[in-house]
Amino acid sequence: MRSVLIIDDNPGVGEALSLLLSLHDIRPLVALNPDEGMAMLARERVDVVIQDMNFTADTTSGEEGVELFRAIRGQYSDLPVILLTAWTHLETAVELVKAGAADYLSKPWDDSKLLATVENLLELSESSREVSRTRRERRRRREALEGKYELDSLVFASDAMARTLELACQVARSDVPVLITGPNGAGKERIAAIVHANSAVKKGPFVAVNCGALPGELIEAELFGAEAGAYTGANKAREGRFELADGGTLFLDEIGNLPLPGQMKLLRVLETGQFERLGSGRTRQAKVRVLSATNADLKAMIRAGSFREDLYYRLNVIEVNLPSLAERTDDILPLAEHFLDGRAELGDVAREALLNYPWPGNVRELKNAIERAALLAGDGPITPELLNLPQHTAVGTRNLDEPSREAVEVALGKAGGVVSRAAQSLGLSRQALYRRMERYGLSGQG
Repeated sequence: MRSVLIIDDNPGVGEALSLLLSLHDIRPLVALNPDEGMAMLARERVDVVIQDMNFTADTTSGEEGVELFRAIRGQYSDLPVILLTAWTHLETAVELVKAGAADYLSKPWDDSKLLATVENLLELSESSREVSRTRRERRRRREALEGKYELDSLVFASDAMARTLELACQVARSDVPVLITGPNGAGKERIAAIVHANSAVKKGPFVAVNCGALPGELIEAELFGAEAGAYTGANKAREGRFELADGGTLFLDEIGNLPLPGQMKLLRVLETGQFERLGSGRTRQAKVRVLSATNADLKAMIRAGSFREDLYYRLNVIEVNLPSLAERTDDILPLAEHFLDGRAELGDVAREALLNYPWPGNVRELKNAIERAALLAGDGPITPELLNLPQHTAVGTRNLDEPSREAVEVALGKAGGVVSRAAQSLGLSRQALYRRMERYGLSGQG
C-alpha cells in the first residue's frame, strides 16, 4: 500500500492529514519530531514525506526544517519531500525546492491541492522505482554478459543490445558463418570483433575488408591475392585476405557489394576452403571463420538477380541483427558520455535533444556530433546548438525548441502554479524550468 510520512510537531496536523490520506487509500505514518521521522524512514517503506519547516515553539526561522530536509536528501536522495510552511518560511521553502524538494504548500493548506500533489508524487515515485528496478536488472544482465564473455569494452545499456550480444556470443564458439545485419553506422564491425574474441580461433588474426570500398576489379585480388603481373600495377605477388586470415576470422563488410564473379569464387572457398590467386593456377588452402555484414536487403537482391541465393544461405547460417540507435535509445546517453570522456558536460536540454533525435547515421553520427560539440564547448556545457542536429521530433516526444515565455506561462497556469507539475508537462527538470522562469521574470509555487 502507498504510504506517506508526516513529520510535524503539531498532533492536530498529523491527525488531519492522516484522515485525509486514509480516505484516499494512502497509508499515513506520523512522526512528531525530526529524530522520530528519520527513525521511521529507516524501518518503514515510505513513498512521500510531508514535513513541517519549524519544530521549535520560540523560533520561526525554519532552520530545523532545513536540517531535516538535508538529512532526508542525504540518506534518501530519490524520496519526494513536500514542505509545509508558514509565510515567514516562504523564501527558505523556495530555495529548498530549487535544491530538490518536490513541492511546498502553505499552512493552512488546501485539501484538494495537497491531495493532488501527493497523488502526483506517488505516481512519480512508483515510476521512479520501476525505472530503478529496470536499471538494476539491466546492470545485472550487462555484468553477467561482461563476466562470461569478452565484449571488447562495448558501451551499452539497452535490452535490445543485450539480446544482440547474447546471440552473438552464443554462436561465437561454433564454426558456422554468421551474417550480421543492420543499418550503416550501427557498429556491425564491433559485433564481428566480439564474435571473433569469443570464438575458438580468437588467438588467430581478425581480418576485415569492406567490399563496398573497393573497385570491382580489385575485390578478387583483395580477397584471394594476386601474382605479379596479374593486373596493371601488380609489380609483385601479394597475399589476399583469406591467406592473411588463415587460422582466424575474415570479416566481409558490405557483402552485398561483392560482384557476381567474386560471389562465385567466395562460394567455392566457403564450400571447399580452396582458392587461387589471380594470375595463378595453383590451388591454395585456408581455414578461415567467415563473418559477413550488410545493410542491404539480400533477399531483394536475390530476386533481382544481383546476389546468389546459394551464397546467401552459405553466409546466413546464423543471422545476428544489430538494431538501429533509434531502436535502442537507452544506449544514447551512455555512448555520448563515453565519447565525451570527461571533456565537457552535457546540459539538460542537450540531453533531451540527443534522446529526441532519430539518429539516421546511428552510432557513427552520434560520435561525430559529440566530437564536434566537445571541440566547440570550451569550458561551458554542451548545448543543442553545439550538437548542430537537424530539428527532428521523434514520435511521442516534445519539440526540441526552447519553450517560449507564453508556453511556460500556459504550463504554469494549467499546473496551478506548481513548478514541478509544469516542468513535467514541458519535459524539463524543475531546475531547468526555474532557469527559464528567472529569465522570463515569472514566479510559481515550487
